[in-house]
Amino acid sequence: MATFRARDRSSAVLRSPRAEVWEALTDAGLIAKITPFVTAIDVDGDRWTWRMGTLPVLGVQVAPTFTEVMDFEPMERIVFTHDPDRPDEMTSVLGTYLLTDHDDGGTEVSIELQIACDLPLPALARPAVERVMAGVVKHMGTVFSRNLLAHLGEA
Repeated sequence: MATFRARDRSSAVLRSPRAEVWEALTDAGLIAKITPFVTAIDVDGDRWTWRMGTLPVLGVQVAPTFTEVMDFEPMERIVFTHDPDRPDEMTSVLGTYLLTDHDDGGTEVSIELQIACDLPLPALARPAVERVMAGVVKHMGTVFSRNLLAHLGEA
């Protein structure tokens, strides 16, 4: 068993007001609906348990489920860290969304996240596995962004 990681950083300026963007990013049902591979997000207070469909990674089928502690700083920041009470989960995500007003009246949104996944593969497979993970994360971000823009009426 080895731990593999993928990171993503991105930002965009949306035409939508910050309140509308905030509402979308804090709606677990909407996030599950517009994020590829996510089948559901269960909310229990500040814990969001993400359930994903099966993803093939170098011949290994994984269907990650992971629980994140969500820390909401209203209208400004969303920080998520893996729930320390869930060491049994093979996948974890650390990340931050930042929202700021943009000069044109829209909202600048930036995200930084790191995904870690324990897989029954040798550490020697790290370059190939992390390349696949990076591709999946990039695809998820691209489709999520497109779907968020459509939800906000910006598509």
